Amino acid sequence: MPLAIAVVTFASVLVVAALLVYAFGGREEADVAKRLESIQKSSRLARPSRRGDLLRDEKLSEVSALEGALRKWPWATQLRDYIGQGGLRTKPAKLLLLSGNLGLVAYLAVAEVAGIVLAVPAAAAACGVPLAFVALKRHRRLRAFELHFPEAIDLIARVVRSGHSLSTALEMIPAETPEPVAGEFRVLYDEQRLGLPLNDALVRLARRVPLMDVRFFVTALFIQRESGGNLGEILDNLSRVIRDRFVVYGEIRARSAQGRLTAAILLGLPPAILVMMAVTNPGYLHPLFAEALGRLMLGVAAMMQTIGALLLLKIVRIEV
Repeated sequence: MPLAIAVVTFASVLVVAALLVYAFGGREEADVAKRLESIQKSSRLARPSRRGDLLRDEKLSEVSALEGALRKWPWATQLRDYIGQGGLRTKPAKLLLLSGNLGLVAYLAVAEVAGIVLAVPAAAAACGVPLAFVALKRHRRLRAFELHFPEAIDLIARVVRSGHSLSTALEMIPAETPEPVAGEFRVLYDEQRLGLPLNDALVRLARRVPLMDVRFFVTALFIQRESGGNLGEILDNLSRVIRDRFVVYGEIRARSAQGRLTAAILLGLPPAILVMMAVTNPGYLHPLFAEALGRLMLGVAAMMQTIGALLLLKIVRIEV
């Protein structure tokens, strides 16, 4: 019965969400018209002086009611930026709706099979699946950016030493470097070309790509623009420092491989034994799921396993 309730509830939520989008989705055309009108107004200006003159799609939801509700919470804006750092275009409202539906379905399904004690951690884990996916995409994208970032710095240094301006170097990066470096620098170049001051565009780059190397790059450009100096030499030194960090990071990964393998074994051994015993001798585990005390022990074990996993990840993760 709870499984049927879960299916009906999930379908009902999807229908309600679709009706809300259908009812309020017409306002999207009005928003586009307002943006086009603002672009036409800004194009008449010689150089916009405010950061807000550049228009971006920073909506938290396509539904106006949800948009107004999420605007009241600062974490919703942070979640939108977090999703954008992963290269995803999903609205925060859609992500939260998906997390809630997964958590509800997992809770009802596990409650039917193993009871409420295990249903709560199962629902919490299901709610975290979309966020974990976003975190994984963000991590991979930032690592890829960090890997190819020295190439972009070297290109800027070569262009500047050849006598061209910094703006010309920024224009060449999207065509000469792979993603995601090309995409981020394309946004940087378009922002300053459309009138945003270069310093503000660089600050926005550092916010979109929260890496220490990018902050060093932005700081170096700020200092050079204010006090002067050989920009090519500054960028060459910065590129060399970043590559040296890669070498140190590789050595640390090699030296900590045994610790990471031990952590993986310790985390995977209890679930593996549980699955093996469930296949080979199901009756032995029956009291663990049938009795209230057994379900309580499973819940406590899952909680302690999660805490241990977080501690082990904290130990083996070394920042360079």
